[in-house]
Amino acid sequence: MATTDDVQYVTLHGKRRAYVLKGKGPALLLLHGLACDHTTWSPVIDDLAQRYTVIAPDLLGHGLSDKPRADYTLGGYANGMRDLLTVLGIDKVTVVGHSFGGGVAMQFAYQFPERTQRVMLVATGGLGPEVTPMIRLIQVPGWFRVMGMLTLPGIRHAETLALRAAARYGDLGPLRKYTRDLDEVADIVESWKDRRTRFAIRHLVRAVIDWRGQIVTMSDRAYLSEAMPMAVVWGRDDQVIPVRHASNAAALAPDVRVEVLPDAGHFPHKTHPERFVRLLDDFISTTEPATYNRARFRRMLKAGASAPLGPLAAAAAAAAGAEPGTAAAEPAAAAPA
Repeated sequence: MATTDDVQYVTLHGKRRAYVLKGKGPALLLLHGLACDHTTWSPVIDDLAQRYTVIAPDLLGHGLSDKPRADYTLGGYANGMRDLLTVLGIDKVTVVGHSFGGGVAMQFAYQFPERTQRVMLVATGGLGPEVTPMIRLIQVPGWFRVMGMLTLPGIRHAETLALRAAARYGDLGPLRKYTRDLDEVADIVESWKDRRTRFAIRHLVRAVIDWRGQIVTMSDRAYLSEAMPMAVVWGRDDQVIPVRHASNAAALAPDVRVEVLPDAGHFPHKTHPERFVRLLDDFISTTEPATYNRARFRRMLKAGASAPLGPLAAAAAAAAGAEPGTAAAEPAAAAPA
């Protein structure tokens, strides 16, 4: 399991980035979700490092990385990952993104297809507008100040204690699917005691979520998955992003692999780490890495801009918030959660 002793640092554009680098073999870039950090991958890093070179960064504004006034857009994060990989001397990767990290993974693959071999999305954003109201509240005026008061020492300790107790005892009863991820929620609340972290998270959320939910979508560029192996993993009891979004992925990109894990919530890689490692290993070992061909991408982009969608894809595009009649002319980034 990755520990603080495994964390390394590099300064890019004047900002310190934290990351874990372990193992040897084909490169895996593991991208965590909103308000999390590299430790979300701790249950799987050591197993993966036996066969792969694992890079698990703390995204800017998260974990041990700097939290400056900066570009917290998906494009900015994708650029940061390209620069990190370049400094580490890693040319091509399979990208695995969880939740918001799934949005960054799709944006990375879109911006840098020549450096992306495969994409695995775990309980990802970008497949529909729905997201838990707790995330939508972050972009509401006053959230920053209210959360500052709710994370004062005595209050914060009581909150996290209650959340962890609910996770522990709820795991034994009928409310299990609602309580299983509360340990992760407690970790997030703990991190928000740092006002710089709250600033970064608020800035990030306002770029991708409004009062109706997720703003941007991958549905208008899903046809590009024809040139790149893609897999989607979800927990059946996800209370953050609905598991039905996984079926949107299957409709939008017929070649995508979709796995829904029973008895799992928004963090299936933590709930079922051994099964997750097997799924990822099978995905990599049974697919050929994508090779970038500019002429092919040009043809796909031209065709995708006007190609009509089939009935399932049209329904999925409508559910995801895209124009249901055609694939959009200007592919957008996937929205996180």
